[in-house]
Amino acid sequence: MEKGEDKHEEEQDQVVNPWEVTAKDGGKIDYDKLIDKFGCQRLEEPLVDRVQRLTGRPPHVFLRRGVFFAHRDFDEILNAYEKGKKFYLYTGRGPSSEALHLGHLVPFMFTKYLQDAFKVPLVIQLTDDEKCMWKNLSVEECQRLARENAKDIIACGFDITKTFIFSDFDYVGGSFYKNMVRIAKCVTYNKVVGIFGFSGEDHIGKVGFPPIQAAPSFPSSFPHLFSGKDDLRCLIPCAIDQDPYFRMTRDVAPRLGYHKPSLIESSFFPALQGETGKMSASDPNSAIYVTDSAKVIKNKINKYAFSGGQDSVEKHRELGANLEVDIPVKYLSFFLEDDAELEHIKTEYGAGRMLTGEVKKRLADVLTEVVDRHRAARAAVTEEMVDAFMAVRPLPNMFD
Repeated sequence: MEKGEDKHEEEQDQVVNPWEVTAKDGGKIDYDKLIDKFGCQRLEEPLVDRVQRLTGRPPHVFLRRGVFFAHRDFDEILNAYEKGKKFYLYTGRGPSSEALHLGHLVPFMFTKYLQDAFKVPLVIQLTDDEKCMWKNLSVEECQRLARENAKDIIACGFDITKTFIFSDFDYVGGSFYKNMVRIAKCVTYNKVVGIFGFSGEDHIGKVGFPPIQAAPSFPSSFPHLFSGKDDLRCLIPCAIDQDPYFRMTRDVAPRLGYHKPSLIESSFFPALQGETGKMSASDPNSAIYVTDSAKVIKNKINKYAFSGGQDSVEKHRELGANLEVDIPVKYLSFFLEDDAELEHIKTEYGAGRMLTGEVKKRLADVLTEVVDRHRAARAAVTEEMVDAFMAVRPLPNMFD
């Protein structure tokens, strides 16, 4: 049984579950405590080095800097790959907003790196049904948002010959539904309440949803892709708040004759206001969106990005910035690819020789470049391309 499986997802000092991420009293998310509570493992440097050795590619910036910091059996995926056994990737998106923010892009940017580095197929689940059950949205609106979000996902550059994107409303049925039922029969009501913290006030759709997110972990859910490959392993890149779904899945998998899915898990891209939670689509001032103009990005950073700098230039020159709480530095650690420049900024800013305004200006330039590049790629995505990625079809070159 997975460690942490029967614990409620709420503690006094922080709440981390698939629907809420908050630290209490203005504190930071304690990732060491999350690793201990969830029972996953820290992603240590030897595993990062091994990825480079096996793929011949430099580690992604999110690996080098510990953005993806925890895992479940990632070493087993690498062991199998080293022996010539392929795997497939599975990640997803809950479409609840028209446009994605940068926090939403993080897992997709990293998943693209994994697909390119290991040359493996990928399935992307759009949980439009989940958002219909958790948000005040109609079925039709969730389906529309799923297609819009698919355009942003496609714009990340995934290989269409190795990628299948599916909407739950469109795809669930047949072999996928059979696996959902098999999973559901293995999970008691008490267990799902223990894992997810559902209450008597939650409608039954919420209680019944977890098998839907679990089913893509098993290759037989995709007979058009993996027919006869029931021994295929699955690797799931995701933020650590999704871990409860896959603790449940990993407990069920051996009982159904499948490998436990492996996970590689990221920290959260924090809100502009600080690391008490993650960027939220419900608060536009907490996030940088891929639709924001350069002017909006600059204004949001200057107005809302929590600074670790001192409250006067004189004091800042004397004491320097507190890098532990500084959001501009945190954002640069995600998106500024030049390691030497990042270290230079940290050194100079921490010593008080660089001012908050200079760091925020550099961040605005970096994020504007990221957003402009993404917006141009998304503008090139047509409805026909969305149809092609979402078509139920074989992927004949998926392991080439």
